[in-house]
Amino acid sequence: MKYMMTYDLMESIRNTNQWMGASARAFASYPAMSFGANPAMDYLKAWGEITERTFSRMVVKPDWNIPPVTGQSGKDFPVVVKTIVERPFGDLIQFTMPGRDTRKRRVLLVAPMSGHYATLLRKTVISLLPDCEVFITDWHNARDIPVSAGKFDIEDYTLYLVDFMKELGSDIHVIAVCQPAPLTLAATAYLAQDDPSAQPKSLTLIGGPIDPDANPTEVTDFGNAVTMGQLEKTMIQRVGFQHVGVGRTVYPGLLQLASFISMNAETHKAAFTKQIASAAKGESSEHDKHNAFYDEYLAVMDMPAEFYLSTVERVFKNRDIARNDFTVAGRKVDIGKITTVAVKIVEGEDDDISAPGQCLAALDLLTGLPDSKKAAHLEPGAGHYGIFAGGSWRKNIRPLVLDFIDANSGKAKPKAANENAAA
Repeated sequence: MKYMMTYDLMESIRNTNQWMGASARAFASYPAMSFGANPAMDYLKAWGEITERTFSRMVVKPDWNIPPVTGQSGKDFPVVVKTIVERPFGDLIQFTMPGRDTRKRRVLLVAPMSGHYATLLRKTVISLLPDCEVFITDWHNARDIPVSAGKFDIEDYTLYLVDFMKELGSDIHVIAVCQPAPLTLAATAYLAQDDPSAQPKSLTLIGGPIDPDANPTEVTDFGNAVTMGQLEKTMIQRVGFQHVGVGRTVYPGLLQLASFISMNAETHKAAFTKQIASAAKGESSEHDKHNAFYDEYLAVMDMPAEFYLSTVERVFKNRDIARNDFTVAGRKVDIGKITTVAVKIVEGEDDDISAPGQCLAALDLLTGLPDSKKAAHLEPGAGHYGIFAGGSWRKNIRPLVLDFIDANSGKAKPKAANENAAA
């Protein structure tokens, strides 16, 4: 499938559905259609509105849209996004609040490069801002990166993290969410060998596949069931002519989205059927629960082909991280060299993406780290999303992570803010 025409065909299908939705909405909105009561026109208009919105969101990067943070004095501090390091495949950004006193806790959130934008962690960012200076990895859509920028695989990803950590200094606490957990662990080990003084104070790994075979899921089974040749043939395409990255081989976001939806097709079908009925009755709104969720869920980005393929081959199939046999630029990265960085594992009891045990495997690899520097938490009843952005994160996990940061910061414990006010 490594042809531009297949990429452009998928984009054409998306564009056509968006156009059909817009046409249906416009047709049903003609004044002549309101001369007599006709519920069919209401449903046609509702279908058009939702269809147009759905297919247009697939190619739009969501805004961060972080609300102001309110201090105890009642003053609101607007949040400004600032780029710290700019790179072809991803930037290091900071959420700054001009006029607010600098927080002692400095946190780097490592966002997944797994189909969705870093804005998937928007709620995580919002929950940390009252108490922390927050930085995050903002990965770029591969179709917007020219071929001249070169490749980007999991070794390049790891070196990006190394550079970002060096930029922020050792007084940083790293939180890796889901897919980047094994590579963040590897980046920390790389620093332990190459530049120990640049290592972070602590590392929190949330629901990541350190050892996918520790407790296999459908994701693991899929990775083991297909060959690399099958993946390359069926999943990889070349970016079409209308984008800056024309000719770059990618795992297209639209193809990823089709896979996401197929895993819970009936749930998504029911959600959209209900939303169409609500819109036809005038009960839906711009920022209702359905739109808030799907505006983010449907926004997908292309992954560099070499990153996707090397992740499947080296993390899932060969288990390079789990076997402590991962190499970067020809150098073996020994996780056992981490001796001073406190490491906390967070898993969800009902996580069906990275099941309990997969992330916990990291602690056995940390042979050089004292047990006093290791911690683990299994959140009862929590699924994958809940452990970093849902109710379980806000009520239970976030306070534990902040306490872990404080215990390993080497400073007096800062006063924690509540969910709605800054300290």
